[in-house]
Amino acid sequence: MQQTGFAPAQALGAERFEPANRRRLSGPALRSFAAIADLWGLNEQQRRLVLGYPSRSTYHNWMRLAREQADVTLDVDSLTRLSALLGIHQALGVLFDTQGEGVAWLTGPHDAPLFGGQPPITLVTAGTLDGLLQVRRFLDAARGGLYMPPNGLDAGFAPSTDRDIVWR
Repeated sequence: MQQTGFAPAQALGAERFEPANRRRLSGPALRSFAAIADLWGLNEQQRRLVLGYPSRSTYHNWMRLAREQADVTLDVDSLTRLSALLGIHQALGVLFDTQGEGVAWLTGPHDAPLFGGQPPITLVTAGTLDGLLQVRRFLDAARGGLYMPPNGLDAGFAPSTDRDIVWR
């Protein structure tokens, strides 16, 4: 009999939500977030929106603890948001030759229906996890060759034709 769906051995375990695991990930994730937010030019309100809009005091406490490499434990929602943001940053690094080009794409208007002429950063900083994930999925699709024209490296690539096939 063929099994369908997830086998128990393939499913992610609940231990990934345990405080010890979240504590292990939180500091490095916040430090990476701070560097990316600086690169993208996010102000404090935008940074808080990306994180799920914690209070100013909570946000500053998280960032202080992360800078000092002290223990900080984020909730699952905040870590998921940071994971999406890290995925966006990684995808920009794959799709564009320089960080500046990636930031320009993120902060410039975009005609894709998802963005409606607005810069993608608007959706990233809208305060919703869904907004972050939509931009991440859009960029992941672009990495797979969908939705975006090729980058500079691929712009001059000519597809193969029947004449290119050599039979021996």
